[in-house]
Amino acid sequence: MFDVITLGSAVIDFFLATGVHERRHEICYPAGTKIAVKDLRYSTGGGGTNTSVSFSRLGLKTAWLGKIGTDVNSEVILKEMKKEKVTFLGSKCEDKTGISVILDSEEHERTVLTYKGANDDMKFSEVKLNKLKTKWFYFASMMGESFKTQEKLAEFASKKGIKIAYNPSSYQTKQGAEALKNVLKNTEVLILNKEEAQMLSGSGDFLKKLRELGPNIVCVTNGKEETVVYDGKHKYSANPHDFTGKERTGAGDAFASTLVAGIIKGESMELCLQLATTNSESVIKYYGAKNILLTWKAALKELRKNPVKVTKEVY
Repeated sequence: MFDVITLGSAVIDFFLATGVHERRHEICYPAGTKIAVKDLRYSTGGGGTNTSVSFSRLGLKTAWLGKIGTDVNSEVILKEMKKEKVTFLGSKCEDKTGISVILDSEEHERTVLTYKGANDDMKFSEVKLNKLKTKWFYFASMMGESFKTQEKLAEFASKKGIKIAYNPSSYQTKQGAEALKNVLKNTEVLILNKEEAQMLSGSGDFLKKLRELGPNIVCVTNGKEETVVYDGKHKYSANPHDFTGKERTGAGDAFASTLVAGIIKGESMELCLQLATTNSESVIKYYGAKNILLTWKAALKELRKNPVKVTKEVY
């Protein structure tokens, strides 16, 4: 029996420090020229592997359900999953494993070029349902055939009493609530950013509107601004610390998985929100989505050093 099974993508992230300055919220590169980059790093990424490693480091028995190719990149990913004590329950195919290229500006804003590859082609018929013995599913953003599989797994979860945490991307939320209704109606915890929340809810009180779509707990992040959680009775608010990070790829995955891990462990919402903020800030301080993901003990220690204030109000 697993504590949580994640369903999401796997990629190899290539980080290029371009040395190019951002102008008017754009990072521009002249055509027909060569640019000598200042630094190049790579690591594994993707919502499925990022969150599964986070859950495992936080002390939960974890599996990852995803689809990869048969290339060398897939072997790098599987080797890391084994090292991180994450069980692979997915499948392989002849398509390429996903790749992302992160172009980092001097101001540490980024443009991400993503090739989804095998990630979008996970068929429900390929899923071994008899191995999905878990208390929770964590659904990261998936597209194409893989999203159809998520919809069917949401129905499977409802029948089996498995709770779902769902973290859709803007790719999905811009399609509107109707397109996601089969997952949302079976979701226990919904985590998304403010822009995505407004896409799904429209105008008005997005916290209450989002909860009406099915989730019992709604969490909305807002970059460097206030993060809020609403459980139908209370609204919890937290502000991240003000600091300059190196790169924010994977910070959202760290936040969402840590928040859900705390809920799975039965902790108070205040502590869940504090630890989620702490772990996401740890990731932002370094390159790579997984390099400085914290263990439960390390997150508590860091929280004591740098407290995160959470307010609670009837809402």
